[in-house]
Amino acid sequence: MSEKEQVSEFSREIIAFQRKNNLTDTEMALNSHVSVEHIHNIKAMREAPDPTIIASLCDYMEHKPTGK
Repeated sequence: MSEKEQVSEFSREIIAFQRKNNLTDTEMALNSHVSVEHIHNIKAMREAPDPTIIASLCDYMEHKPTGK
């Protein structure tokens, strides 16, 4: 899988997670400790996320507490 395909797949995972949990980009940024700019750029596929950003977002999505 190419890097662009990986970014595209990860951006779809973020979007699906936000829809499922009714989260805005700002709420996701605050809760995951990743800047909202990074989240916007990943979703728009304008940047390939750094491995630490991927780890932070994946950790949050896997262990999200109930509620926002």
